[in-house]
Parts: sequence; C-alpha cells; structure tokens
Amino acid sequence: MHERKRRSRPKPWTEHCLEVRGPRWMMLFHRLEWWFSWMAWALGNWAFLDVLEHLGTFSVLIAVIFYFADSGNRRKQKHYQAWQVINTAQGKGGSGGRIEALQELNADRVSLIGIEASGAFLQGLSLRGADLSRCDFHASDLRNSDFANSRLNFCGLKDANFRSANLTGAAMEDVDMGGADLSGANMGGADLSRADLSRADLRNADLKNIVWKEIGSMRLANVAGVRNASPEFMKFAAKEGAVILDSDEEWDTLLRKEQ
Repeated sequence: MHERKRRSRPKPWTEHCLEVRGPRWMMLFHRLEWWFSWMAWALGNWAFLDVLEHLGTFSVLIAVIFYFADSGNRRKQKHYQAWQVINTAQGKGGSGGRIEALQELNADRVSLIGIEASGAFLQGLSLRGADLSRCDFHASDLRNSDFANSRLNFCGLKDANFRSANLTGAAMEDVDMGGADLSGANMGGADLSRADLSRADLRNADLKNIVWKEIGSMRLANVAGVRNASPEFMKFAAKEGAVILDSDEEWDTLLRKEQ
C-alpha cells in the first residue's frame, strides 16, 4: 500500500525570505508558494485524509473480492452466449461464429453431446477431447479440423469433409461416415467399430492401429494409398467391397453406376 509522505513544517515568512533569491517582482510568487506549503503541511496532518486513503484501498479490495465471487455467473453468461450463437446458426451454411463458440465451450469442459451443425463451414475447428456423441455434422466442411481423442460415437457425419483432419484416438463407434471425405486424414488409433464407411474417400489417410474388425460397411470406400494400414485390414476392406482407385474420374464413374 502506498504511504502518504509527511511534509515537514514550513519556516516562518521572515526566515523564508532570507532564502529567497531573484528579483523583487518574484516575491509575490514566493509568497504564494509559502502559503501553499503551509496549506499542504496542514492538510498532510489531517487524519481525515488518512481515513479517505484507507477507504480507497479498502474499496479496491472489495471490488477484487466481488470480481472473483461473481466469476461463476460470468462463466455461465459466457456459456449462454456461446449456445445462443450455435443455436441461432443452425441450418446455415457459414460459420456464424460457431467455431469460436464451440471451442470456448470445449475449453471449459462443457459437454457437446448432440450438437447440431450440419452443412456448416467449420474449417480448422479444434475440439480435442470433446464429447460429441450423437452430434450431427453431416455435409459440414471440417477440413484441417482437430478431433483428437474426441468422442464421436453415433454421430451423423455423412458426406462431411474431413480432409487432412486429425482424428487420432477418436472414438467413432457406430458413426455414419457414408460418403465422407477422409483423404489425408490422420485416423491413427481411432475406434471404427460398427462405423459406416461406405463410399468414403480414405485415400492417403493414416490408418495406423485403427480398430477395424467390426466396421459396419466399406462398400465402395476408396482405400487407394492408405498409410500404415495392416495387411489384414486391406484384405477385410477388399472383402467388404472397398476399391483402390487413384483417379477421381474413375471413382466418380463407379459411384454413379452404383447409385
């Protein structure tokens, strides 16, 4: 705490005059200075000013206490505003502020179960470790997104664009990813039990240590150039109707024929 400096008692005017140097016309200003020094000395010894100083410090302390005491309400208000942004933007194609809102909620460890953001532009969305079970991101643009170690069980991700996304360690059981673009995605360690990957583009995706033995469907999934896939998985994929086609034109032609 700042301590107010105590002034020493000013000298009498006669003594003060002996120390004054300069022309006589400056005496008026010296006289005013002398009067003000006496006023400052008198006020400096006034106990009321000490009380005011302590009250000022005390008011700052009270403000700090109330600020931290109200932090819970401020967080609730922030969450309410984030949900407003997400709900208001439902059915709209753009971001609508949803990227920031979703990331803020996840940073505060708020559950995102059942979130609806279909057809949204959400490139670069980062929801590491989020609980997104039963979410709806179908036909959403989620390129370069980060869902590492997230729960995506029972989510609707049909026709979503996960190109170059990070899905390492994600729980994706019973997920519908039919027609999803997963080219170049990192899916290392993801659990794909009972997942629907029919018509999914898995070209150049990293499939290291994925849980694949109970995948529901891989019909017409394109596994050309997949990385770190086990030979057993490749045999399974072929048996389930997956294809290996590098050419977009060839694959599109095949998909149209099979419609």
